[in-house]
Amino acid sequence: MTRHRGGYALLSAIVALIVALSAAIYAGAAADAGTAGRDTLAAPYAPLDPAEPASTGDWVGTWAAAPTGGEPGTEALGTAGRTVRNIVHTSVGGAGARVTLSNLYGTHPLTVTHATLAVAAADDSPAAAAGTLRRLTFGGATTVVVPPGEQAVSDAAAVPLPADSDVLVSVYTPTSAGPVTYHPHARQTSYAADGQYTEDVTGTPYTGTSPYWRYVTALDVLGDEADGTVVALGDSITDGISSAEGANRRWPDVLADRLRTADRAGADVPRYGVVNEGISGNQVLADGRGGGPSGLRRLDRDVLGRAGVKVVVIDLGVNDILRNQRLADPDAVVAGLRTLVERAHARGIRVVGTTLTPFGGHRGYSAAREAVRQRINEAIRDGGVFDAVVDFDRTLRDPYDPRSLRPEYDSGDRLHPSDLGYRKLAEAIDLEKLKGSVPATL
Repeated sequence: MTRHRGGYALLSAIVALIVALSAAIYAGAAADAGTAGRDTLAAPYAPLDPAEPASTGDWVGTWAAAPTGGEPGTEALGTAGRTVRNIVHTSVGGAGARVTLSNLYGTHPLTVTHATLAVAAADDSPAAAAGTLRRLTFGGATTVVVPPGEQAVSDAAAVPLPADSDVLVSVYTPTSAGPVTYHPHARQTSYAADGQYTEDVTGTPYTGTSPYWRYVTALDVLGDEADGTVVALGDSITDGISSAEGANRRWPDVLADRLRTADRAGADVPRYGVVNEGISGNQVLADGRGGGPSGLRRLDRDVLGRAGVKVVVIDLGVNDILRNQRLADPDAVVAGLRTLVERAHARGIRVVGTTLTPFGGHRGYSAAREAVRQRINEAIRDGGVFDAVVDFDRTLRDPYDPRSLRPEYDSGDRLHPSDLGYRKLAEAIDLEKLKGSVPATL
């Protein structure tokens, strides 16, 4: 962007003053700024390539990842002096976008002085597509300070984001906030560079790679391509821990593909973005080491707190069985699932539930644990838990040994599906079951 040299010094001084004041304000108010909803697109701050801003439409989720803890090895230095470039994948597109950054597991304030958003030039590439890079602002400032345990949502950036595309979210932090809030099982390679390179479009400085998503927990889009969001709340089977890396073959990804394809073909299906809030090791009832807070504890954060949620698909319960040193109580698990449903209904959100998939042959298998799984599945199939049921068990089980996964649907560990298995799970979801709503409880 061209500037007149005579006014450069004065302009620089004014900008520096605004940034400093904004940082001080955000140190105490980042949480409020992070949760405030906006219905229109703000003008992008010093756009590198301006886009015509959209002012109408609905905010919906196009991508999300649940934070699970602090990244090991980052306790002292965090990512101080480095730029993290996350690669995330859209389920629906829009005319503008906003990003959520989290310092949930940090022990000090997270100071972000530079952040950008861009469409990737190619799949899995740290390079940006021409004309798509935008600086992110927070309350109009390029600097935001996020207190420990909090998050911040950026202003809306006017940039068209296509559906089914990789997006670059780049964050530079000059100082350490302690442990980096992250999602460990991304199944996607992201990048890092030494120094401040958020506005680099070549990708050349990004010589470091990471199997994690750092800081970024949600990407929302504004537009008329979707009418709402469906959230997948689950464990490693939803997280897609055994799916092909960089290929977006988790079952929520395939569900998003199906919804887009059916909509473009003119079918009467819900027009929803799909966000994946799976955490490997997650349980309904108990917090788990490495498995994040329980489904009951994280519902507000990971489901009710997402943009435009209409439906949640819940696939939880296997880890309550496998990770419980004692035999799990099936009635307690079912009661926990019913509580999740009641809380979602209180917000007018429809709830689709899945049966629990087989794990015969897995190291945690026992006849007693299999009996608990069958009891839970029986309660789910009876129709007294969810608004609608998808029978993941029946979809994946071996017809000759129903306690186990069908061989071609097994990743090899007798618990997690193969890519074909994940596709079958998504195909088992009748898109009609995602329709409808429930009245919110006052």
